[in-house]
Amino acid sequence: MTLIRSLPENATLADLRGADPELFEKLRPYGHQLMRGPSPLTPGERELIAAYVSGVNSCRFCHGTHSRAAQAFGVPEETIRTLLDDIEFAPVPDRMKPILRFVRKLTETPSRMTAADAAAVYDAGWPEQALIHAIAVCAYFNNMNRLVEGAGIVGTAEHYAAGAERLVAEGYLMGPESISHRAK
Repeated sequence: MTLIRSLPENATLADLRGADPELFEKLRPYGHQLMRGPSPLTPGERELIAAYVSGVNSCRFCHGTHSRAAQAFGVPEETIRTLLDDIEFAPVPDRMKPILRFVRKLTETPSRMTAADAAAVYDAGWPEQALIHAIAVCAYFNNMNRLVEGAGIVGTAEHYAAGAERLVAEGYLMGPESISHRAK
C-alpha cells in the first residue's frame, strides 16, 4: 500500500531513498554515528530502544527490522515481544526500564516530559550522556517511523530479516542497493 505514486507497490526503504537520494542519504551518517558510534548504551540497547519506539508507533517496518537487529545483539526475542505490553513485567534489566519509560513518554507525549522522568534514568545509574543518546535514538526513530509510514512502506518478514542482517554486519552507512553495487 505505497502512498508515494512513483514508488513500486511493495516499496522498501531503499526505494524511498532512491526517490530523493540527496535528501535521504544525509540521514545515514547520523544514524550510523548514533547507533554504532561510542555511547554509554550498547548497540543492543540502542537497537532495543529503536525497536521499542517503533513498536510504540506501530511502525511495522522499523519494529520488524530493529527487533531482529536487537536480537542479533543478544536481546532475547521474548523481551521485545513482551515489552510493548508492560515494561514492568518484561524481562528487561531493571536499569533499562527508566530509559524505556522515558522514550515511551517522549514518543507519546513529548510536551509532558519532567525532571522526574530524567531523574529516574539518573537514579538507575545512567550518566547524562546515556540519556542524551536515548533521546537521540528516540527522536531518530520517531522521524524514521513517520517517513516509512507516511510513504506507506510496510515490508515483509524477509525484508525485516535482510535489513537487520545488513545493519548488524554493515551498520547504517550501507544500504541494500549499495551492497549489491559493491558485489558487481
